[in-house]
Order: sequence, then C-alpha cells, then structure tokens
Amino acid sequence: MIDVLLMFLKAFVVGGAICTIAQLLINYTKITSGKILVYFLLAGLFLQAIGVYKYIVEFAGAGATVPICGFGYLLAEGAIKGAKAGLFGAFTGGLASASAGVTAAIVFGYLNALIFKAKSKKN
Repeated sequence: MIDVLLMFLKAFVVGGAICTIAQLLINYTKITSGKILVYFLLAGLFLQAIGVYKYIVEFAGAGATVPICGFGYLLAEGAIKGAKAGLFGAFTGGLASASAGVTAAIVFGYLNALIFKAKSKKN
C-alpha cells in the first residue's frame, strides 16, 4: 500500500513540476502555447538521446511519460532501438513505438467530435 502511494506521489511531483514549468512559461513569457508544446517535445527527445530521460521515467513513471515531453522520449527511444536494425529502422522505430498513443488520440478525438458540438471561444 505504501509503495503504491509513493509511486503516485512521485508521479504527481514530477508531472506537476513539468506542468508548472509550462505554466510559468505561459504566464511570464510571450512564447505561444504551440511553441512551448514543441519545445517540451524536443526537450524529451533530447534528454532521451543523451540518456537522461529514462532515469526520470524509471523514477516517476506516468508522471514523466504522460506529458508531451514523454512523447518526445518515446520517439527517441523507438528511433534508438530501430537504429540497431539499420537506417530505415531509425526512421520507423519512433513511429512504431508511438503508434498506439497516436492511434488512441485520433480515435478518442474522433469520438469526442461525434459526441460534442464544437464552439468557438468568445473573446
């Protein structure tokens, strides 16, 4: 029981720290949210490429894999594993490792579009 609570706490702290950094960038800089999204994805990719992000994932679990930097980590991990099979594997490895998450995002996005009516944001 204590192990599960500790796992939740670590995931919450790391995921919360990632989200806090993003929120601070939104609040105190003029960087658009789209650029922040790309920067976080590239940060996860870069940190995995140099071998650091895997330790964050081992420590925090879903707290590190669920934010967008976890998607960058997943792409880099797949490309590194695919590169062992050759150049083509390096290009397709990231896509293969992230395919389940991308498919889920598309399917659930489509289902939400069928269920809910889109509304424009009023300024």
